[in-house]
Amino acid sequence: MSTMQTLQVELAERSYPIHIGNNLLGQAGLITPHLKRKQVAVVTNTTVAPLYLDKLTSTLQSAGVSVIPVILPDGEAYKNGETLNLIYDALLQHRCERSTTLIALGGGVIGDMTGYAAATYLRGVPFIQIPTTLLSQVDSSVGGKTGINHPLGKNMIGAFYQPQLVLADIDTLKTLPARELSAGVAEVIKYGLIRDQDFFDWLEANMPALMSLDPAVTSQAIYRSCLNKAQVVAADEHENGERATLNLGHTFGHAIENGMGYGVWLHGEAVAAGTMLAADLSQRMGWLNAQQVERMEAIFKAANLPLQAPKLGADKYLDLMGLDKKVVDGKIRLVLQQGIGKSVVTSDYDPALLRQTLEAIA
Repeated sequence: MSTMQTLQVELAERSYPIHIGNNLLGQAGLITPHLKRKQVAVVTNTTVAPLYLDKLTSTLQSAGVSVIPVILPDGEAYKNGETLNLIYDALLQHRCERSTTLIALGGGVIGDMTGYAAATYLRGVPFIQIPTTLLSQVDSSVGGKTGINHPLGKNMIGAFYQPQLVLADIDTLKTLPARELSAGVAEVIKYGLIRDQDFFDWLEANMPALMSLDPAVTSQAIYRSCLNKAQVVAADEHENGERATLNLGHTFGHAIENGMGYGVWLHGEAVAAGTMLAADLSQRMGWLNAQQVERMEAIFKAANLPLQAPKLGADKYLDLMGLDKKVVDGKIRLVLQQGIGKSVVTSDYDPALLRQTLEAIA
């Protein structure tokens, strides 16, 4: 039984806590202080609902909170305007007011969509993140990025909108499929690569324990990841500077997700392969040496993540990467590595080298 750890995302009057620990779904006292009234809408999906909706509902009802369940289809393919409308439909049918809190119970897709619904319903209602996947616990639930996909690009429609609370219950990871666990570890590794070399070294030593969900190691990995993310968000909430480094592998990765069709590659899988493409380009630029690239390959391999991106063709990659939110003045900005624990956001690279990286995909 691990003890609960708490850290704070420091955003002045919009600051909020992240609680990490076991059996948090059973503790109403962690949630009720953040509710404006004793009514919530719990947004979840067809996979998570049978596992955790009853437990959360009974916890809240025992504290006198009425619960409106909103169950959406599961998958990245449903992260769109049509599914978003199902949330609005439920809120309107139940005449939910501005004091009704939305609770996202699920992975990154549920968190992103619930947050966006909260940002836009009645021009803004409170929401709480209860992420149930490793990826959402260490990344998407923290920092207030919300949104939906568009057929032409991932997360192109959305808003920065911070939650009241993030509740990361480690027990929910026990029901996570192995592939989803690996996808989450990709985002954990990312923090070590972009800004925390000590964490990267620790992950190299502890990867087998993390992959087997050792409670102490898992709790520490989530805490350290959230700490890194909270520091970046506090310094750069709207991604004008350092926060963009959190997109390591994402510009390539979003192209993979889009090019293969949403949901074929999991987000974390695409980020891992995309990070290796960024490493290849960084090595071509003389910023990474062969040994550093080998360490990156080894840690992704230990997490059962793909090292090779799919062969879409260089032109297709460049076209899809051009749809990315990080394009500035028509030039694709990339997060590249200048070592383990040091990344940089730049559009100052030789396009010929980028093409070489893309053409070298086996």
